[in-house]
Amino acid sequence: MDHITTLTKYMSHFVDQLIFSGVEDVVISPGSRSTPLAMTFRESEDVVHWINLDERSAAFFALGIAKEKQKPVALVCTSGTAAANYFPAIVEAYYSRVPLLVLTADRPHELRDVGAPQAIEQTNMYGSYVKWFHDLALPEESMLPYVRKQAARAVNESIANHPGPVHINVPLREPLLPDFTLLNLEKEERNLIPNVRKGKAHLNEEQVSELKEILLSNKNGLIVCGPQTDPLLAKSLTNLASRIGVPILADPLSQLRAGGHDKINVIENYDALLKSDEMKNRLLPDYILRFGAMPVSKAYLQWVKKHGSSIKHFVVDEYSSHREPSGVLTEFIWCHPVVFCDQIASQLEEGRTNTSWLSTWTHMNGEAKDQMLAEPDEAMNEGHAVVYLSEAIPDESVLFVGNSMPIRDVDSFFMSSPKAITILANRGANGIDGVVSSALGVAANGRRTTLLLGDVSFFHDLNGLLIAKQQNLNITIIVINNDGGGIFSYLPHAKSSDHFEELFGTPLGIDFQGVIEMYGGSHRRVIDWSSYKKALKDSYKEEGLSVVEVVTSRDDHVAFHKTRWDKIAETILHGGIEK
Repeated sequence: MDHITTLTKYMSHFVDQLIFSGVEDVVISPGSRSTPLAMTFRESEDVVHWINLDERSAAFFALGIAKEKQKPVALVCTSGTAAANYFPAIVEAYYSRVPLLVLTADRPHELRDVGAPQAIEQTNMYGSYVKWFHDLALPEESMLPYVRKQAARAVNESIANHPGPVHINVPLREPLLPDFTLLNLEKEERNLIPNVRKGKAHLNEEQVSELKEILLSNKNGLIVCGPQTDPLLAKSLTNLASRIGVPILADPLSQLRAGGHDKINVIENYDALLKSDEMKNRLLPDYILRFGAMPVSKAYLQWVKKHGSSIKHFVVDEYSSHREPSGVLTEFIWCHPVVFCDQIASQLEEGRTNTSWLSTWTHMNGEAKDQMLAEPDEAMNEGHAVVYLSEAIPDESVLFVGNSMPIRDVDSFFMSSPKAITILANRGANGIDGVVSSALGVAANGRRTTLLLGDVSFFHDLNGLLIAKQQNLNITIIVINNDGGGIFSYLPHAKSSDHFEELFGTPLGIDFQGVIEMYGGSHRRVIDWSSYKKALKDSYKEEGLSVVEVVTSRDDHVAFHKTRWDKIAETILHGGIEK
């Protein structure tokens, strides 16, 4: 069989198996060496293809699609540094447990390490940040069962145990253009490899009995839910907390603050409450039962580190992992979180359990909420930008949040809501690169998406806006522009260093309007609350890219937040609320 026929069959069987195994989307960055992969994907009507020119943006865009769908997404690029540009998103996908199939085209083996153009060492190039790597064999007709096996395994590896990225390197010889008139895959012997059947980990009867006794015998328990994306957990977890009679400290990315589930036990303002050392000492639980990753709140982490030796600590995780960065003695429970909650709750009496411990937390949470939501003065601030956003954001939509200060302001100011709002962020590696592209990947799935981020993060991924223009994706982007890195204002040397502004403040001095219009978007720059509320309302009536730029001051940032936290501590500690 000639080379073109072999190449066409080999790539067609590879892509066909990927699609059969569950790949619904592929993000392609154009290039020469990847022609057989790109053309074969493009030829298929059973996969949605996205063209994204910038490989770094493409990888984060794919990550956003996969994060929203919770299904593996394929990435295709040419050889050389194109593949290196995937690296930041691969790192994020690994730590945030997002399945990606990274398919990098490569020179054939005889052109490696001999000075051939656009050839770098691509074998194992992502190291321990991918769950599995395979350097694919060169196309041969006898290898069709082999190439299907590798495709099926790649998908299975990406979703097995904890989901994450896998890497298949695809060496290809010229000529590179397939000829799809040479085969009809439907009439060929496809030999599809069946998908793996996956069950959910559960507890045995003895474990259920033992954990039930621990939860009931320790009256002052605490459930904590950090970042997680399972939409089914909220109902099961709040039901469990209600039957035990304990509060749930709900991270903004827990999916517990918004939706139609019962929120009586949900505490949103724990970060503000735990800013006070005296409050940290008063609110010591008998145990902490945590779901999801470590919460965003630094105050919570410091609290656990300080008092962890006197608190029983449990972490429930569907996968075999050890996600507990506080360093305290922890018992890991490897069980599907929804199954865990339902198993324990089934052994408890139905109905609501009220305790003085729960009443204390809910009372304090109410006091803190009143202070955090108190009407702002005329000056624009990041906190109330979140408050008014939470009021305006459409029901059944997604809020994607940038790192540094935006996610912390959402933690502090996004309160419980009956709206069905999914809140997502790239909290695996907590980077500020690729945030725009990730949010656009979420928007590509069809749900109305809002992105909240800072000006530096926005600047980092302006290239990502191109696909919004090309695909007419509907997204509202709220840029908090304080002309620099606001989070660094909390550093101890923020006021004392002669070089702070140059090294940490990093003012951009950029007028974003021209860039936004270049990508076909609308731009609204707001400097007061009435114009901000109107801009949000108008934005949600539009299609395509809409950017609302909120101008704030870094000089007021720290003082604004500290005033709120101090007022909360003063109200609670001197208002007679005791444990």
